[in-house]
Amino acid sequence: MAQLSNRLQRLAPSATLAMSQKSSEMKAQGIDVINMSVGEPDFNTPDHIKEAAKRAVDENYSRYSPVPGYPELRKAIVEKLKRENGLDYSVAEILVSNGAKQSVCNTVMALVNPGEEVIIPAPYWVSYPQMVKLAGGEPVIVEATFEQNFKMTPEQLEKAITPKTRMLILCSPSNPTGSVYSKDELKALADVILRHDDLFVLADEIYEHINYVGRHESIAQFPGMKERSIIVNGVSKAYAMTGWRIGYIAAPEWIVKGCNKLQGQYTSGPCSVSQKAAEFAYTQSQECVEQMRQAFERRRNLIVSLAKDIPGLEVNVPEGAFYLFPKCSSFFGSTAGSDTKATKKTIDNSTDFAMYLLEEAHVATVGGDAFGDPDCFRMSYATSDDNIREAMRRIKEALAKLNK
Repeated sequence: MAQLSNRLQRLAPSATLAMSQKSSEMKAQGIDVINMSVGEPDFNTPDHIKEAAKRAVDENYSRYSPVPGYPELRKAIVEKLKRENGLDYSVAEILVSNGAKQSVCNTVMALVNPGEEVIIPAPYWVSYPQMVKLAGGEPVIVEATFEQNFKMTPEQLEKAITPKTRMLILCSPSNPTGSVYSKDELKALADVILRHDDLFVLADEIYEHINYVGRHESIAQFPGMKERSIIVNGVSKAYAMTGWRIGYIAAPEWIVKGCNKLQGQYTSGPCSVSQKAAEFAYTQSQECVEQMRQAFERRRNLIVSLAKDIPGLEVNVPEGAFYLFPKCSSFFGSTAGSDTKATKKTIDNSTDFAMYLLEEAHVATVGGDAFGDPDCFRMSYATSDDNIREAMRRIKEALAKLNK
C-alpha cells in the first residue's frame, strides 16, 4: 500500500494552525468565535511601508531576486543590527528567506546531522522539534516550568549537553510564554555554551521589538558568541507584516553560505516586492513599531488582570511577545455537560481544555501539550481590547460551569 515518506510520518501537524482552522470553520457556520489561537498582529502594515511596495511594483521589481536577498535589504539589516543591537555583521553574513520560519528551518537543516541532538527549552514554539526531526536530529526537551518563569537555567543546559549535542534553540521574547531572558541570564547560558566546542545557539529574536522590560538583549553580544550564534529575525511581528514573508539570519559566513546553498535548491530568493517593503521598514522611522508595542503592552496589562480574576487559573506576567500562557491544570478531571454519557465530557488535559473553551465559550486558544507544557494553554492577545474583554468574560463563565 502506498504511503508517505518516513520523514513525514515523524512530523506532527501544527496545533496552532489546526485550532485556527477549526475556529474559521465555526465562523463560517455563523458562530461568533473570538480567535486567540494565532500569533499574528491585528494591525495593518503601516502605510509608508505599503507605499514602498507599490513603488517597487511600479519600478518593475517583478523578477527573480538573488537567492540570499537583495544587497540593499541585507545592508539595511546590517545597519539595523549595528544601530539597535550593537552587533557588527557584514552583508555576506546575512541571508534573507521566506519568513523567519524558513530561516529557522534552513539553519537546522544546514547544521544538524541525523542522530545529533538539539536542546529545546519547553515551553517551545510548536515547529522547533518538528524541524529537528525533519533534519533527522533528536530534540532534547528541557522543562522550564511555570515556577521558574518558563526560563531554562544554566544548570539545566549543562546537564542536557552530551557529545551528540549540536545546537540550542532559544526564543526570547518567547513564544508561547512571553518570557524574556535578561542580559545576565543570557551571559550565564553563553558561558555554558562556550565551554563546549562546536555547540551553536539558534537565537530566535522575532519578537525583539515587542518587549515590556526595556532594551532587547541578544546572546550574540558576548565575547566568543557571535561565532556560535545564528540570529533569526524578520519583519512579521514588529511591523505587522506576517503575510509579506520576510525573515533573515545573521550568522558566520560559512553558515550563511550553507543556508544559501540549501535555499537555492528549494525556494530561491524571497518575494522581490516584499524585500523592497522590508528595506523601507528598516531604514525609515521606527515610530510605528513603538506605537504597536505600546498597544500590546496595554493589552498585556488588560488580559493579565482579567485572567487573574478567573478562579482556578495561575497566571504569570509576560515580559514580551503577545501571548499569555496560564496554568490550567486545576481543571483537569473536571466534567462538562449533563450526567448522561452522551453529553458528559471529562477534561483530561490542556488540549481537552482548549477544545472545551472553543465549543462552550467560542474562544479559540491552543492547549499547552503542543508547546511541551501540558499544564498550560496559550492565548494570543494580538486582538482588540474589546475582544480581550469579551473573550475573558466568556472563558470565566464557561469555567464556572465545570463540575470539579
